[in-house]
Amino acid sequence: MVRLRAPAFWSQPSAKIRPLLLSPFSAIVAAITARKQRQMGWAAPVPVLCCGNISVGGTGKTTVVLDLAERLLQRGKNPHILTRGYGGRLRTTTRVNPAQHTAQDVGDEPLLLAQLCPVWVGADRAESARMAVAAGADCLLMDDGFQNPSLHKNLSLLVVDGGVGLGNGHVLPAGPLREQPLQAFARAQATVLIGPDKTGFQERFGKVAPHFMRAGLRQSDTVSVLQGQRCVAFAGLGRPEKFFEGLKNCNVALAQTVAFPDHYFYKQQDLARLADMAVSLQARLVTTPKDAVRLPEYFRHKVITVGVELVWQNPAAPEILLDQFLNGAAG
Repeated sequence: MVRLRAPAFWSQPSAKIRPLLLSPFSAIVAAITARKQRQMGWAAPVPVLCCGNISVGGTGKTTVVLDLAERLLQRGKNPHILTRGYGGRLRTTTRVNPAQHTAQDVGDEPLLLAQLCPVWVGADRAESARMAVAAGADCLLMDDGFQNPSLHKNLSLLVVDGGVGLGNGHVLPAGPLREQPLQAFARAQATVLIGPDKTGFQERFGKVAPHFMRAGLRQSDTVSVLQGQRCVAFAGLGRPEKFFEGLKNCNVALAQTVAFPDHYFYKQQDLARLADMAVSLQARLVTTPKDAVRLPEYFRHKVITVGVELVWQNPAAPEILLDQFLNGAAG
């Protein structure tokens, strides 16, 4: 599967000509998305919370899902997670089995999520939901799928990356947006902006985005073993630089950083190059948990894995959100 990087002008609000030329196609995409939302989705007998976004690419949805799933487990709930399984080759709705499936089977993020609670991959969210409920789920978390109308959501949370905001503000293909922001805000019940607000999202949309919240990311405790050591950091994420910046903020000495496309499956020559780089620079290899599940077992043991945790600006905010969710908020 070929994964292309987003064009540079998607993140440049000053770019005018290319978005203008592509605007007729953007109008078609926006109209199709709006029409899809008029469809009635299956209403599950348990509450459904969707963590989605307005733009394509990684915004931190999976980190939010992990945080909320852990909180639901602490409340004694039995959450199951529904996801498409981007990058996986399985085409039928499947419950993820970390002991059996690989990232090539189900995608990288489902494997990470399945370490915490049951995960179902499949393009048909309603079918995934039916199978999860039959397997004992008493609440459902969707990792992405905000624009998918096949399953009724009781509560939708939009996740925005503070580093890129909504890019140039245009709908695909003129920009990174899946739909018009106001259209998305009208269907959501909450919005969380993750990380420093480098694009002025809060000033522009904070008053119209529903139940606006802020959160940050904190490196996992594993990062402490890297302090005082030279490292070669590599990552295949929507924004690899976010991982690199997090390491630098923890005083990790980065001798080299290597960025790959999101969901990238590493080839033998990639691994050989990384290993040679680490030897020549006398440095340790470090990557993310999402990347680690895409590495072959023999190479995974050579790499330090550093994840992130969500830190809510208002610690009570996610609990209030879950109270609303479990009490049957209307979607």
